[in-house]
Amino acid sequence: MEKYEVFRALAIIIIAAKLFGLAARKLKAPQVAGEIVAGLILGPSVLGLVGYSDFLGQMAEIGVMLLMFTAGLETRISDLRKTGFKALLIACAGVFVPLVCGTVLYMCFYGFAPWGDDQFYKALFVGLILTATSVSITVQTLKELGKINELVGTTIISAAIIDDVIGILVLTLVIGMKDPSQDIGNTLLMTGLFFLGSVVFGYVFYRVFKKIDRKWPHTRRIPIIGLALCFALSYIAEEFFGVADITGAYVAGVILSSLDDSQYISRKMDINSYMIFGPVFFATIGLQTNIRDVDTSILAFSVCFVLVGLLSKIIGCGLVSFLCGFRGKDNLKIGCGMMTRGEVALIVAQRALSVGALSGAYFTSVILLIIISSILTPVILKLLYSEKAPAVKSEV
Repeated sequence: MEKYEVFRALAIIIIAAKLFGLAARKLKAPQVAGEIVAGLILGPSVLGLVGYSDFLGQMAEIGVMLLMFTAGLETRISDLRKTGFKALLIACAGVFVPLVCGTVLYMCFYGFAPWGDDQFYKALFVGLILTATSVSITVQTLKELGKINELVGTTIISAAIIDDVIGILVLTLVIGMKDPSQDIGNTLLMTGLFFLGSVVFGYVFYRVFKKIDRKWPHTRRIPIIGLALCFALSYIAEEFFGVADITGAYVAGVILSSLDDSQYISRKMDINSYMIFGPVFFATIGLQTNIRDVDTSILAFSVCFVLVGLLSKIIGCGLVSFLCGFRGKDNLKIGCGMMTRGEVALIVAQRALSVGALSGAYFTSVILLIIISSILTPVILKLLYSEKAPAVKSEV
């Protein structure tokens, strides 16, 4: 891309992403879906007005960091404590069942492969994409229904948060396993050391930020230093521990999530993310996708991918919630509340693309899953909560 061509590309991407995002919101679909569609139309799939470049890729990388940092800031450790072990079990099922089902689904279409083979890692990444749960969509739905503070609502939110944490951990391990210079034992060791260090030094950072927050509340120096911490931990995670950089960004957000000004920091991050880095990230997904490469086999795979993605969450999380003591419609509420996919699924898919595990054509499957799950979840939860008959009391 020529030196000044990037300004033209950014202008087109920002305007198109905004217009299509608004259109998606009018149609009750996630705004990010519209931004991805904007990239599809601008890219080689339709108009070919904007081409993918290394510069746009680097901007998209910053967008990923901001998204994960914000997700960490919105994590409430106190919420995790309310439901504790039961939410952890539900989250584990929400990762394990979709991971296995997605991996088997890919192999059923494209052939079974032994452990360590490239085909096996492609299948594993497909399963990884299905593990994510969109916390933001689930939270918004429960807020609108006025059920976010009830036992089932708190369990769903806690499980969804833990679900994403486990998913990111598994992503880190799989990326490390795919690197031939590392073995599984070393990957597990370095991952453990990173999180152990994050707990120790994270507490120190938290105390320092807390003092700064008390001395200069609601000042811009707080989000600026917080952003520096985000990038620093992203670099340290990738460079010294071989852990995915997005994990470092997420951990930075979690460290600061208990500050009084955590929402203030989040709002400041949203300005940058909403105006430029977020739209560029989602649009570049579309730019890297060429629907002309999609054949009938990928279309068939996409249909099965969506069905497996929805059912694996409902069955896995619903069954474990039953074993944890939830009864009546509560099991279905938890299963359906966990089936939404969003930004984390896109991040995992983008990582799979960046390491050569999947081609851009499979983003069609991911986009369909995000759109369909984001539309179905609010509708199904509203129907489940609108029943006049009282729900059976949960035995927890």
